[in-house]
Amino acid sequence: MKSPSVFLAILLILPAFARAADVAELWRERLKSVVAVEFFTETELDRRLSFAFATVVDDQGTIILPAAAISGRATPAQLKDFRIYRPGEPASNFSVGEYLGQDLYTGWHFLRIEEKGRAGLVPVTAFAGATATAPLIAEEIFGIGLRKKDEDFAPYFLTGRVAIVQTIPQRTAVTTLEIASPGLPVFTRDGVFAGLGTAGFGQSYVMFSERTRGGQGVVLVNSDECAAFLLADEILPHLGRIPTNVLGRPAPWLGANGLEPVDPEVAKFLKLESRAGLVVSEVLEGSPAEKAGMKERDILLEVDGVPLPRLKPDGAVVGHVEREIDRRAPGEVMKVGVLRGSERVTLDVVLEDSPPSPREVERKYFEQLGLTVRAFTYADGVNRRVKVADHAGVIAHFVKPSTALTTAGLRTDDWIKEIDGQEIKTFQDAAAKLAAIEQDTAKTEYVLLASRGGETAVLRVKLK
Repeated sequence: MKSPSVFLAILLILPAFARAADVAELWRERLKSVVAVEFFTETELDRRLSFAFATVVDDQGTIILPAAAISGRATPAQLKDFRIYRPGEPASNFSVGEYLGQDLYTGWHFLRIEEKGRAGLVPVTAFAGATATAPLIAEEIFGIGLRKKDEDFAPYFLTGRVAIVQTIPQRTAVTTLEIASPGLPVFTRDGVFAGLGTAGFGQSYVMFSERTRGGQGVVLVNSDECAAFLLADEILPHLGRIPTNVLGRPAPWLGANGLEPVDPEVAKFLKLESRAGLVVSEVLEGSPAEKAGMKERDILLEVDGVPLPRLKPDGAVVGHVEREIDRRAPGEVMKVGVLRGSERVTLDVVLEDSPPSPREVERKYFEQLGLTVRAFTYADGVNRRVKVADHAGVIAHFVKPSTALTTAGLRTDDWIKEIDGQEIKTFQDAAAKLAAIEQDTAKTEYVLLASRGGETAVLRVKLK
């Protein structure tokens, strides 16, 4: 006959087993809100295969991928053949996805699954609580991980406890263990949606060797799993920000460049120790900030009458201001409070649609030359500290390795100002000139005038 202590132990164990079974059932049901995504990025030389994980956000088959899933250099036209896979199902069973674009504010890439592939999917909003509440320190959280394609994206269970919750600038929880694959949801013990796994929170190590006295800092990042997640209240209000076009336009623009936290000694001198402030390093030419009267060395203190939050690390405040801009639309007035010397000034900045980015402008690959050029953009001028009136030429977006161009010294991102003695004012000028060089079978060389790091050089490119 079993002793009373044995019966007591069984009674204590049974609820734990029951709870584990409940979580397992919750986990299986929540698998219906995640998918794997395969796509190709077409470059000048090849088609690069990529995989990412996505979360289902509505009943129309809309899914979101994290910002890092797609290279910032890739144009929408280079993204091809999106395929959507269900966790654990044979890789031969896939649906087609359509790329909708990237939302600037959240960073998410939005896709939509073809109608026949939506059956059985459940949006993560179905698991949202009545109110989004921050998890408690030490609260247990569980999430979803997916394996690779050769394992049919087999799902697996992850769990950990909340170690800390920070605003950096989005509200983010860091967990004791890896909690989900990047971009996939995590849940409370009761199955309530708690947030989305976010990559980039690597473990820091110090590496020592016999040759060095000090240590060298190393950050290891797990690309398959993450130990942090953005909280549900940072996710749920923005799931409807589906781009209206693949370029994510319109894109609001302020034009205050190089925002930096106020140095502690300067803050003490200006009696700003108790509040956050950002120094404006540069006001961009022709920008909304310049039109509103913002000046270099202004200290930004408020947005729409609300003081900037004090965040740790201090640099997180920059992200806060950037998000304040990105969540608005061109044409909106943003009231910016600044400290200029000893004077407090309020500026009414009318946001505008930002100038075209490098990934939006015209480009062309000249296969025989091994060169892709793209139009010169406003951002190129800012990076090179060039006045708008002097914006001209083209940028070498891609230079094929081991060609006459690389031998001559041309590098990716070089600024091409002249081709064979002809000043290049527009992209069309460059495209026409390079096409003529390709078609001239008798030509033995051509000359480029190119600039890099403020220095200009003449490059002779041998064709034969």
